[in-house]
Amino acid sequence: MLLRVGGLARSTRLRGGAVQLFLPRCGRGLSSGPPPPQDPEWTDTVEYLDESGALLSTAPGARPAVPGADATILSGASAHPLPRPAAAARLAALALRHRSGAPLSAALSALPSAPDPPLLLLTAASLPASDPVPLISLVAWARMQPWFVPSDDLSSLLAARLPPATHSSELLALFDDTLGLPDPAAFPKTLNAVVSALATHGLLEPAFYCFKRLRDAGFKGLETPAYNALLSLLLTRGLAFKAFEVLDEMASSGCALDEGTYELAVPALARAGRIDAARKMFDEMKQREGVGRAPAGVYSVMVDVLAKAGRLDAAMRMYREMVAVGHRVSTAVSTAMVEGLVRSGKLDAGMELWEEMRRGGLRPNFGLYTMVVEANARSGRLDIAAKLFADMEKAGFFPTPATYACLVEMHASAGQVDAAMRLYHSMANAGTRPGLSTFTALLTMLANKGMLDLAAKVLLEMKSSGFPIEVTASDLLMIYIKDGSTDLALRWLRFMGSAGIRTNNFIIRQLFESCMKTGLYDSARPLLETYVAGAAKVDLILYTSILAHLVRCQDESSERAIMDILSASKHKAHDFMCGLFTGPEQRKQPVLSFVREFFQGIDYDVEESAARYFVNVLLNYLVLMGQMNRARCVWKVAYENKLFAKAIVFDQHIAWSLDVRSLSVGAALIATVHTLHRFRKRMLYYGVVPRRIKLVTGPTLKMVVAQVLASLESPFEVSKVVLRAPGDSVLEWFKKPIVQQFLLNEIPSKADVLMHRLNVMFPSSAPDVRSLSFPRSLGMSR
Repeated sequence: MLLRVGGLARSTRLRGGAVQLFLPRCGRGLSSGPPPPQDPEWTDTVEYLDESGALLSTAPGARPAVPGADATILSGASAHPLPRPAAAARLAALALRHRSGAPLSAALSALPSAPDPPLLLLTAASLPASDPVPLISLVAWARMQPWFVPSDDLSSLLAARLPPATHSSELLALFDDTLGLPDPAAFPKTLNAVVSALATHGLLEPAFYCFKRLRDAGFKGLETPAYNALLSLLLTRGLAFKAFEVLDEMASSGCALDEGTYELAVPALARAGRIDAARKMFDEMKQREGVGRAPAGVYSVMVDVLAKAGRLDAAMRMYREMVAVGHRVSTAVSTAMVEGLVRSGKLDAGMELWEEMRRGGLRPNFGLYTMVVEANARSGRLDIAAKLFADMEKAGFFPTPATYACLVEMHASAGQVDAAMRLYHSMANAGTRPGLSTFTALLTMLANKGMLDLAAKVLLEMKSSGFPIEVTASDLLMIYIKDGSTDLALRWLRFMGSAGIRTNNFIIRQLFESCMKTGLYDSARPLLETYVAGAAKVDLILYTSILAHLVRCQDESSERAIMDILSASKHKAHDFMCGLFTGPEQRKQPVLSFVREFFQGIDYDVEESAARYFVNVLLNYLVLMGQMNRARCVWKVAYENKLFAKAIVFDQHIAWSLDVRSLSVGAALIATVHTLHRFRKRMLYYGVVPRRIKLVTGPTLKMVVAQVLASLESPFEVSKVVLRAPGDSVLEWFKKPIVQQFLLNEIPSKADVLMHRLNVMFPSSAPDVRSLSFPRSLGMSR
C-alpha cells in the first residue's frame, strides 16, 4: 500500500512535507475504526495507491492523526492502524538516516504521535549491532522525552551493543545512571552487561571499579558470566589476590559456580600456594551436578603444584586419577612428577615413572632429559647417566654446560679417568666452555691418580680459558703432600715455577716438612730458603722440628745437611744453640746467664707451648751429646719461667712429687736428677723429711727412670705409673757417696750401657709427638 500526498501541508504541524504517522501506545492492538470525520482544517488530499501505482481512493489529509482513532493504512477497501513492527521500522529508518545530532532530533520530534517505551525497545533491537551510534542517539533523544521510562531490557541492550574499546565512558555513564536509580536491583541485566563488557574487553580498572561499587552498594545480582569474566581478567593480569577477593564475594552472594569458574579458580588457588583450598574446590567440582569431568589443564596444574610443593603422594594420586578419567598426560605433567620425585630423593620411583612415560609414547623434553641425567650422575649411577646422555644426544638435544659439568665432575669423583677425560674432550669439541668446578674436579682426580703430566696439560688449558690457576695449582700441590708423594710434589712445584705460577708460604712449609720426614734434605734446604725469602718467619715450632730430625739422625752426611738447614732458618734459637756449645770465653757470660737471657726473649703469651716443645727436644739433644751441665741449666731456667709449673709439688711434710709424664726422655732424666738434687738439699741442709717421695712417670717413662735409679740401688719401688719411696729411706740413700756424685752430674760408667738400652726400648718417633727418644748409642762422659 503506497501513500501519496497531493499537496504541501499548510498546517504549522507539518514540516518538510513529512508523512503523518500514527504510532499506537503500548498495550493497544491494531484498530480498524471508521474513517476519520471530515474536518475543515484538512487542506491536502491524500491519495491511496496500490502496488502498481493505481489510485485506490482519496481522503483529506494534513492534520494531526489521533492515535487509536485514525486509520492510516488501507487493506483493500478497509483502513487499519499502522502495525508496531512497521512503526519500529520507520523509527529505525529515521535513526539510520540521520544517525545523530539536530536533524535526528527534529525528525523524531516531528512525529505525529510520540512512541512508547516498548516501541522504543523494539526499535532499538532492530538497529544493527555493528553501528552503535544510531542506538545511542535514539536512546539519548528518548531520555529527554516525558513519556520515557527506564527499562532494564533497553539498558542491557544498549550496554551489550556498546563496544568498550571506544565507548567505555558511555558504559560507565550508563552504569552510574543505573546505580543512581531508586531501585538498582531492578536492573540486574544492565549491571551484569556493563561489568561483563568491560571485563571481557580487558578494561581492568573500570571493571573492578564497577565491581567494588556494586559490592559496596550491597548488590547481590551479579551473575556467573560476569564473575567469570572478571576472574579471568584479574588472573590474566597476575592479580591473584584480587581474583580471590572476587571469588569470596561470589561465594558470599550465593552465586552458583559453573564449570568455567572452577577452571579459573582451582588452578589460580593452586599456583598461589593455597593448595588445600584448591583441592577442596577441585573435589567440590567433581561432585557438582552439571559439571563434567575436570579438564586436563586443571589436572595438570594440580599435579604440577602438588609435586613442586613436595606432596608427592597426593600428586601421584592426582596423576593416576588423571590417567583413569581418560586424559592424555602431557610432557609437562610427567616432567613435573619425575622432577618432584627425583628432587625429593626418590630416584627409583622417578625412573619408574620415566619408563612408564616412555612406554606411553611421550617424548621427554630437553629439561626432563637434563634433570634425569644429572640426577643419576649425582646419585652415582654413572652407567645409567651415560646411557641417558647418549639417548639425549640421539634425540637431538644439545647438552648444556651444566650437564656436561655434572657428568665430568661425577666421573672424576668416582675416579673414572677415561670416561671423565672423554667427556671433557667431547665438551671442548662441542664448543662448550668448562667451568671452574669442572676443571677443579678433573684436576683433583688427576692429582689423586698421580697423572702429573696430564694434570699440567689440563691446568694450562684452564689458564687459557681465562680462569685463575694459582689457587688450583696450590691445591693440587697440597694433595701430593698429604698423600705423601713428596717426589710428585717436588715435580709439581718445579712445573709451577716454570709456568710462572706462585704458591703461598703455608704450602712451601708443608712441603718442606714432608721433605724432612722423608729424608730429602737436599730438596728441603732450597724450600726453606724460599720460605724465608718470601718474608715468612721461621717460628720456634718449625725450628724445633728441624732440631728433632737432627736428634734422630744417624748418618753423618745427613747431620751436616740438617745443620745447614738449621743455619738457613735464621732463627734466633740457632744463635742460642751455637752460643750454648761454645766456651765462656766466646760467650763472655756463664751458661746459666746465657740460657736465662735467651728464655727472657720469648713471648710466653704466644709461644708458651712452642717453648715447651723446644725445651723437650733440646734436652734430648743435650743428653745425647753428653752436655749434662748445660741440660740442667736449661731445665732450671725452664722451670723458673713456669713452663712446667706443675711438675714439682712440695706438700709440706706429707709428700714431695715430680711429674715427668709430659716430658721427653732426655727432659725426664734431667728433671729427675735436678729435682732429686733439690730434694737432697732440703732434707740434708734444712732437716725437712716428708713421709714419702713420688716420681710420676706414666707407663712410657717408667722403665727409663727406674733403670737409672736402679743402678744406684735406690729405695724407689716401681708400680704401674709411679715410683715411690718413704722419705726416711730416701734420706739414707741421699747420704751415699755414689748418689752424691750422681746428683752432682757425675754419671756412673754404666751409663753407656743404659743409653744403649734406652735406644732399643724407645725407638725414633715423629717430631710432632713432642716426646723424643735416642736413635743411636752415645757414651756419656764421667
